[in-house]
Amino acid sequence: MTAEVIAIPRAALHEQAASRLRQMLVEGQITPGAKLNERELSQLLNVSRTPLREAIKRLAAEGLVELLPNRGAIAVALTEADVLNTFEVMAGLEAQSGELAAQRITEDEFAEIQAMHFEMLAAYTRRDLSAYYALNSRIHSAINAAAKNPVLGAVYSQVNARLQALRFRSNQDGAKWKRAVKEHEQMILALAARDAKAMRDVLLTHLANKRDAVLEQLRRTAAKGAA
Repeated sequence: MTAEVIAIPRAALHEQAASRLRQMLVEGQITPGAKLNERELSQLLNVSRTPLREAIKRLAAEGLVELLPNRGAIAVALTEADVLNTFEVMAGLEAQSGELAAQRITEDEFAEIQAMHFEMLAAYTRRDLSAYYALNSRIHSAINAAAKNPVLGAVYSQVNARLQALRFRSNQDGAKWKRAVKEHEQMILALAARDAKAMRDVLLTHLANKRDAVLEQLRRTAAKGAA
C-alpha cells in the first residue's frame, strides 16, 4: 500500500483509525484476503501499534476483518454462500426497517433523508462513487433509525457491516448503478406517502438486485482468477 500519511487527532485514535481502515476495506484499497500489515498501516495512519490493534479488533467484531492465530489479521473474503446467506438476512432487516420507518418517521427525519438523497443524486451525477456510497449508507442507516427499534438497529448494523465492501463495488456497473438510484427515488416517494407496503416492497427489490449484482461480480472475479 502506498499513500500519503493521513494525520489523525490524538483524541480517540483507535476510533479514527477504525473509521479510516473501514473505508479502505470497503473501497477495496485493502483487497479481500489481504493481510493487514501493522507496520505499513501505522505509518499510513500515523498511529502507534496500540490504537491500530484496537481498531483492527473493532473491525473484526464487525465482520470486516478476520483474526488468525499467530498470523495476524486479514481482510475478510466472503464466499458465494456467505453472500447468499447474508443478503437473505439483510433483505428481511431492510424490509422491516422500511416498513416501520414509513409508519414512524417524523417530518424532521424525512427532511434529513430527503436532503441526503439530493446530495447522493449530485454525487451520482459527478460519478463520485465514494461520496455516493457514503451518502447511500447514511440514508439506509437513517431509515433504520427512523424505525425506532433498537434491537432491529443493533442487528442491522452487525449484518450490514459484512456487506459494505461488496455493496460499494457492485455500484461500479453503470446500468446497475442507475437502477439503484431509481430504487432510491421510489423509497423517497414511499416514505413521503407513509406507505409501509410500498417501502417494504422497494427495499426487498433493492436488496435482491444488489445481491444479484454482487454475485455476478464475484463469479466474474473468480472466472478471471481461474483463467
